[in-house]
Amino acid sequence: MLGPSHGEAETRECVFYNVDWEIDKTNQSGLERCEGEKDKRLHCYASWRNNSGVIELVRKGCWLDDFNCYDRQECVATEENPQVFFCCCEGNYCNERFTHVPDVSGPPVKIKPPLPTPSLLSVLIYSLLPITVLSMALLLAFWMYRHRKPPYGHVDIIEDPGPPPPSPLVSLKPLQLLEIKARGRFGCVWKAQLLNEYVAVKIFPVQDKQSWQNERDIFRTPGMKHESLLRFIAAERRGTGTEAELWLITEFHEKGSLSDYLKGNTVTWNELCHIAVTMSRGLAYLHEDVPRCKGEGPKPAIAH
Repeated sequence: MLGPSHGEAETRECVFYNVDWEIDKTNQSGLERCEGEKDKRLHCYASWRNNSGVIELVRKGCWLDDFNCYDRQECVATEENPQVFFCCCEGNYCNERFTHVPDVSGPPVKIKPPLPTPSLLSVLIYSLLPITVLSMALLLAFWMYRHRKPPYGHVDIIEDPGPPPPSPLVSLKPLQLLEIKARGRFGCVWKAQLLNEYVAVKIFPVQDKQSWQNERDIFRTPGMKHESLLRFIAAERRGTGTEAELWLITEFHEKGSLSDYLKGNTVTWNELCHIAVTMSRGLAYLHEDVPRCKGEGPKPAIAH
């Protein structure tokens, strides 16, 4: 018969206990003789529950060869918080006492190295970049607003223009406003009398000074006198302060703008051809670059 090896405590008897002794038809407690194969090691074990600090013993007895029990002189459970605690040991009656000591040696914790501290230059770049981009966007928007070109075109006629303002007898020119012919985005168009002829007066509020200046500058361009272009007479400022008005005076056409006329009238083939020819002549002249115009300076090409 082989004896125990070096460091091995021989186990022949263990303390016995069975909580289900009535069901299993065994003794409830006592001693148990351990038997097994000669080349296998024998151990004692104990199992119990911990119900809110109250220890409830489940079983005790002999345990067959288990390397987890090798060379353990005391019965110590090491699991953190199992439903049933278990321990095993070597040596006679070593399971008489049992205890629980959780194994706190877990897997090694990897400590991440601290992130590098950003440099002062990086902090300044990331802080000032959004402000710089926003400032450039605002400056670009402001520049585009200041240099925008308001649309030119006819004045839309409104069926019910409302009560017209009084017809003052103007002082800068012997010109009298007679009736409103149209209202539009930038003002209204009056039929007026200048000496012995009828003229059209487009009146801008002072808030639309930029639109008035743009139209005035186009009319004042050298070489803008042509039979197919609207004849310009004058541009004036009337009134002072918040009641100031900006006037553009041109020749008067009884039938109004071509767009409004075509909306309510049918033209003959000959009239249509005449309209097309005169429009083409006017556009061609606007787009033409004229070096010298009847005593005036050179006329630039105008595209719109």
